[in-house]
Amino acid sequence: MFSLIPNKTNIDFVGKRYIGFAISAVLVGLGFYAILLLALGKAKLGVDFGGGANVTLTLKQSAEVVDLRKALGAEFNDADIQKVQGSNTFLLRLHVADGANTDAMVAAAKDAINKGLPGNAVQDAGVEFVGPAVSKQLWQGAIWAMVVSLIAIMIYIAIRFDFRFGVGALVATLHDVLAVLGIMVVTQHEFSLLVVTALLTLAGYSLTDTVVVFDRIRENLRGRRTEPMPKVVNDSINETLSRTINTSMTFLITVVVLFFWGSQVVHAMALALILGVVVGTYSSIFVASPVVVEWNLRSPAKR
Repeated sequence: MFSLIPNKTNIDFVGKRYIGFAISAVLVGLGFYAILLLALGKAKLGVDFGGGANVTLTLKQSAEVVDLRKALGAEFNDADIQKVQGSNTFLLRLHVADGANTDAMVAAAKDAINKGLPGNAVQDAGVEFVGPAVSKQLWQGAIWAMVVSLIAIMIYIAIRFDFRFGVGALVATLHDVLAVLGIMVVTQHEFSLLVVTALLTLAGYSLTDTVVVFDRIRENLRGRRTEPMPKVVNDSINETLSRTINTSMTFLITVVVLFFWGSQVVHAMALALILGVVVGTYSSIFVASPVVVEWNLRSPAKR
């Protein structure tokens, strides 16, 4: 199999774990700061969480997304626009500020399109409003999805390996989710259900990468019981490093293509996945396994 690095390296990852812990502390801090911004309503929220209107428009003649965006102008520069393939129908997601008149905003959007595309008027339009009650329900669903997935991951790893590995996997996965969430919110990218989808996808990706390393650690522990735990873990990380890089690069190529050539609707999701690949690869090396080492070194049995 093609490898960007040799199959067996000799890098002291475990010896540098405290540097990794320091970097991770900053990333996790960003994540908690993002949660605070979301709780206070100061983050940039999508229609799903912030409220707004989903508008389905059918035009008289064919047009492209760029034409609609130009017609809507600066007033609707944060609107999400998606074209239904093979038709003249477009899906618009309009953000509505607190206290604003949603009906008036939808009417203004239609009027802007009619003026900006002369001779290509809006023939039909359907509107679905996302109010506070729906937004609250979506918030609760997103939070429960994250909590249940993290608990399930810990239980699975604890049964598959043992409890200390479950803790390591849970810490690494929570680290990845908080890090990506923090970067996305602090850089003012829109937080929507698609971003939540990316975070859940990231949790699965991070777990898969971590399990491969854990499996090699378990294999090596069986035959090297007399050797120090840090050395066994470090050798295991080096032995699986080539596989980790290959998997990450394959996934990264896919989401980079989606980021640059996908539609505007999936732009934030693709960015979250790109960040997730980088952070997830880092955490499987510098977070998950070092947490297991620290647990082992500080346990009563070891002392």
